[in-house]
Amino acid sequence: MSETAAAILARRRVEGDVAALLPQGLRPQSFVQAFALQQQVAAMLPSAIAGWKCALPTVDANGEKQVVAPLYAAELCRFPTAICPIWPSVVPQSKGLARVEPELAFVFHTDLPAKGQGKPYHKADIDAAIGGVHLALELIQSRFLPDSGALYFDQLADGLFNQGLVLGPAVAAKDLDLNQFLLSISTDDALLLQKQAQHPNGDAKAALYWLVNFLSAQGIGLTAGQAVITGSYAGVLELPIGPKIQFEFGQLGAFSLQFVPRVC
Repeated sequence: MSETAAAILARRRVEGDVAALLPQGLRPQSFVQAFALQQQVAAMLPSAIAGWKCALPTVDANGEKQVVAPLYAAELCRFPTAICPIWPSVVPQSKGLARVEPELAFVFHTDLPAKGQGKPYHKADIDAAIGGVHLALELIQSRFLPDSGALYFDQLADGLFNQGLVLGPAVAAKDLDLNQFLLSISTDDALLLQKQAQHPNGDAKAALYWLVNFLSAQGIGLTAGQAVITGSYAGVLELPIGPKIQFEFGQLGAFSLQFVPRVC
């Protein structure tokens, strides 16, 4: 894909710019084009890839959708930090708020080098490479205006709504259920949300296994320290910027965080 398109998307990500679609001649028209453009953007950004977001592929009337996008070190808020910069939402119904998705992040402690086509990793190999599971929040923002008409390939090239990651504390106890928990979110003044949170696939690791082998087939390995998130347990949440917020993931753990407006 065009270096011009990659440069536009990279600049928007760094500057927090939300704008119209790319010119028609620069828009990706297939998964191959969109993924290639996404990787061109990654190469242009002044930040290492700190991990990936993913979900199991789905099929609808428009064909298969594969959810895969890099997460960047410069956009990582790591526990025990108490402050997380975020670009406020531009979506009309949530303008000025923080849009986030509660997730779990699998952090690798050993590398999984790319093996190429037809040489998949077994689940046991992937499990052995995981060093820990962490509470996490994906920070949500597209670089396309809500009414721009952006389609799946546009969003894939742009990073699938990701604007960063909060990597919270590790889940201390082993053998806990990672597929569901009681999610409670509150400030000092009010309970904002309490619900039984459920992983969308019913298996928090299913998309992780898919991602490792998808990337390996593309010649992309995973390295120690990288984190992978595999889907939101409660959809997109709209939370206030400013007050300290407490996040409780049932028996898995808890942490507190304050969102502040991000600046370039």
